[in-house]
Amino acid sequence: MFIVMEPNAEEGDLARVEERIRSLGLTPHRIPGGYRTAIAVTGNVDPVPKERFDGLANVSEIISVTRPYKRASRESRAKDTTIEVKGRKIGGSRFCLIGGPCAVEDADQIRKTAEAVKAAGGLFLRGGAVKPRSSPYTFQGLGEEGYRLLHEAGRDLGLVTVSEVVDAETVDQARDYIDILQVGSRNMQNYSLLKIVGSQNKPILLKRGASATLEEFLLSAEHIMAAGNGQIVLCERGIRTFSDFQRCTFDVSVIPEIKSRSHLPIIADPSHAAGKRSMIRPLARAAISAGADGIMVEMHVRPQEALSDGCQSLHPEELTDLFEEMGRLAPFFHKKVERE
Repeated sequence: MFIVMEPNAEEGDLARVEERIRSLGLTPHRIPGGYRTAIAVTGNVDPVPKERFDGLANVSEIISVTRPYKRASRESRAKDTTIEVKGRKIGGSRFCLIGGPCAVEDADQIRKTAEAVKAAGGLFLRGGAVKPRSSPYTFQGLGEEGYRLLHEAGRDLGLVTVSEVVDAETVDQARDYIDILQVGSRNMQNYSLLKIVGSQNKPILLKRGASATLEEFLLSAEHIMAAGNGQIVLCERGIRTFSDFQRCTFDVSVIPEIKSRSHLPIIADPSHAAGKRSMIRPLARAAISAGADGIMVEMHVRPQEALSDGCQSLHPEELTDLFEEMGRLAPFFHKKVERE
């Protein structure tokens, strides 16, 4: 349920509505808007009778929410949410370009990568400092040193940084270095981690789990929002199916469906969906045509020497070609690629 207040509602009006909600054993959440404030009601199992709020001053309307993901639902917010980081925007009319290696390996590699991303027209630099890998014998990342190196490269080149966190310790390590904290596919339903990142005052990039339904995906976003953080960017990165010619199946249909159900921006990661370099560009085209708000792709200055995922990493010149094509396509889908 959402209780929408009149534009002239004062603090006392809001407080009385919140008091009534608490008296019912439920929890109020204020959602300030441009002209009006709404109060979300959570904690109820059955519908709350609207007449419980009769007589309260300056209540404009009461909206029953049918989705279990109340705050992430478009019923709670009709307008698309735009995430802004250091003046760079994700969502709305913007199409963001995120590039970088699977893993930060050393200072020289990430610096050259940052230079290549900026030269290609990207404003966001991704890189893994911790790598939750299937095998314990593969490269696991540099840890806090990786966050620091990514931060320095992003700072010097004027790029917004994106990197994964996996637990409370890595959140503490990344907090002072990284602009956007990523929750990876394996941790989409790690509710303890979702609560931790929900308490941070930083945007969160939430990747869809390999076997997650659309509703489970949005409910994970709801966990972050319920913890207090509404700065969420969703990311479709492919799901596990019976397909045997690619790493995952890129579920392009989830993009327009999420757009119809949620106000949160959604980007695509064709690199992890495909698992091979040759498919990244066609899948990126599919993503932008389906309504995605951006793409995140892997790029390495020397893919053949990459310590992880070299086979799905673009060469610098391929990244430039891809980002330029996205810039040309964006206006056809009512989007604009922001550049320096």
